[in-house]
Amino acid sequence: MESQDIALQVMQEAVLVLAKWVGLPDQFPTIQEYSVVTRAKIILSWTDNEPSCLRLLFDFVELSQGQAKEYYCPVGKIADSDPYIPYPVEEKPNLAHYKEDIKTALEKLQPEDWNNLSLLTLFIEKYGSCLSFCEPDIALIDMARSTAAVACAIGSASDATASIAPDLKSEKICLVAGDLSGIQKFIYTISSDGALKSLRARSFYLELVAEEIVQQLLEKLKLPRTSVIYAGGGNLYILAPAEKTEDTIKEVKDEFNEWLLEHFQGKIFLALAASECFTAEDVKTQKFGEHWNKVIKKVNIQKNRKFDLKIDKLLEEKPSYLPCKVCHRDDTTDLERLNPQEPDSVDACPICREMFQLGGKLLKVEAIIRSKEKKIKGGDTKPITFEFNTETVYYHIFDQWKTIINNPDTTLLVNDWTIEHYQFRHFCKVSPLFLGDYAQQSLKEEELDQTMRAGEFAEKAKGIKRVGYLKMDVDKLGNIFAKGLKERTVQNLPRIAGLSRLMTYFFKVYLNSLAKDRRANLPQETKSFNEGYRPNLLFIYAGGDDLFISGTWNEVVEFSFDVYQAFRAYTGHNPDITLSGGISLADYKFPLYQAANESGEAEEKAKGNGRDSLGLFGEVFKWDEWLGTNPSQVIDEEIRNYLSLDLPSLFGVLPFVQKLYNIEQNYSRSFVRNLLATAQLQNQIIKEIENKRKKELYSGQKQDIRYYLHLPKVAYTLARLPKKVLDDDKFRKSLKSPYNAPYFQAIATWIELLNRQQNQG
Repeated sequence: MESQDIALQVMQEAVLVLAKWVGLPDQFPTIQEYSVVTRAKIILSWTDNEPSCLRLLFDFVELSQGQAKEYYCPVGKIADSDPYIPYPVEEKPNLAHYKEDIKTALEKLQPEDWNNLSLLTLFIEKYGSCLSFCEPDIALIDMARSTAAVACAIGSASDATASIAPDLKSEKICLVAGDLSGIQKFIYTISSDGALKSLRARSFYLELVAEEIVQQLLEKLKLPRTSVIYAGGGNLYILAPAEKTEDTIKEVKDEFNEWLLEHFQGKIFLALAASECFTAEDVKTQKFGEHWNKVIKKVNIQKNRKFDLKIDKLLEEKPSYLPCKVCHRDDTTDLERLNPQEPDSVDACPICREMFQLGGKLLKVEAIIRSKEKKIKGGDTKPITFEFNTETVYYHIFDQWKTIINNPDTTLLVNDWTIEHYQFRHFCKVSPLFLGDYAQQSLKEEELDQTMRAGEFAEKAKGIKRVGYLKMDVDKLGNIFAKGLKERTVQNLPRIAGLSRLMTYFFKVYLNSLAKDRRANLPQETKSFNEGYRPNLLFIYAGGDDLFISGTWNEVVEFSFDVYQAFRAYTGHNPDITLSGGISLADYKFPLYQAANESGEAEEKAKGNGRDSLGLFGEVFKWDEWLGTNPSQVIDEEIRNYLSLDLPSLFGVLPFVQKLYNIEQNYSRSFVRNLLATAQLQNQIIKEIENKRKKELYSGQKQDIRYYLHLPKVAYTLARLPKKVLDDDKFRKSLKSPYNAPYFQAIATWIELLNRQQNQG
């Protein structure tokens, strides 16, 4: 019995769970259950429970503070495309109406759908991601996929069709973990010519490299897609049988690294390892979390010794040629114009030319066909090619989902939850591929089928003509997966799978929705400088827990606040689940790898500020300080004791930017100049004190300068503001409050950039 059949039976049983719950017990055939499925259900405590309301899994994450409130996931199916962000609710949802929705959807399934594993899996994910099953915090889809993964892993060691459970001694399985390292080196180290399009293509290309690694592992291990616990951001985890898995992953790892070394000169490396064998029973206990952590350590050891067996090849003397003007490699003579349509285009290597051409195809991608055939009906004449020692694989890109071809291997439907698409009879194996792929179409006539370039973003920017680059990622994500669930619940397979799925949804699905329709996707009471849309953005990369986005500088800044507030609401405001980010601003001709480095450095400074922070305009503050929220939480007790003052009505950066930007520009510019002068004087004097190193005086002097030096200058400037501003007592007193003194430079810089005239850019 093949593992596909085992996984299919599990998904059929998950559909039956829904059918019985909504009153359609006779809608589908009865099942003669395989022994390994029975065993897997026993291991994971799959009982005859009915689905119920789902507790928010993020509530159970605890690193240092933990969650004080209780949240539920809102009920509702996942929309066919661009689903709204499902923010958790405090009140337990009523499931009555949702049962009717599921009943209607089940009645639409056709008899031939019953044996379609891809379709049934998608159906359970679409309708069962918001329902708990067997445990209040485990979603039906996570229970179903985990049960299928366990059944398939133990199925290879026994007769899956046997009438009795397999011998426990044969239930040895393992966890395969992989990490595609060097992604940033490959993506970001390019110059500015055609950079945004090429950068996005490089990100997409690596998504397909990671996909191909998963495909080969599943093929060689003879496992279905349901055995993948997580795949994204260059990482993968697969539950596998113990037998022969070590040999298989060594084969895949060696072949891929040979190919990566040849094509990318050692910049990218695949670390791939299997855990020690363990009993299948461990997947339901805390022991599974321990196996997870141990295999990650094995992967990290490989990453630190990458290409150790190929060291001679890496160190051998090679001739050096004229470098590629895009990625700077100098080991090839095959340089041609990056863009043949532009006579003054720079000379680039084959990989960079391929990435540039690929970038032009990514404005709209609905389906990707994996095939062993280079030419297929309706496919591109130049598919993405992976040529290994044993075989060559082609990925064909389509701008519509409905593709009729001969002998398709695997069809990947991009960000597509439409049931009817998975019923299409010409597909063999089909699965969703989630991509953070939001892009804006170029307005130039000669590039209407292309994404916007940096120059167009700069032209559309408000105030100064600059492009913004944003990097963000989840703080302490490794710790969240490694030990975040230990204190409050069991860190078992379904829960780890659930955390992975929820993170993937946010960064690869919901961020697209947020960019396309921010008003419908932001939580209530969101703080924002501009309440309108943010169309001028380009997602270069959005992975399992991080992102890199470009666009007009002002929209990138505003979008960073949108992302943060959406993520915090999505995770139930758990204080242990936060984001840090960094933003750089650059001229559109500025080398993109340097702009990426600068945003990365700003992000690192944010991490160094105790995380949960943003680096912007050369300043680093907590997000609440930027947004002007929760002053009592972000101002530490030492400062409050030192100042001994009540907290101001207005606090932080954003409230003052909103207020000052809306006054007449002549007044605004004068005020900004004085704020900047004050901030610069503060920083200069503090630096002088630091240089003198008079430690017995340093602390008190520094506090005096930071919090009180501004008062005479601000009072002088306030007196010259329009009467309507002066009459705002709350604003006037808040601006004079010492608590707001550290934010003057950020406030003034933001307003100055917004007011900068085009000819001053």
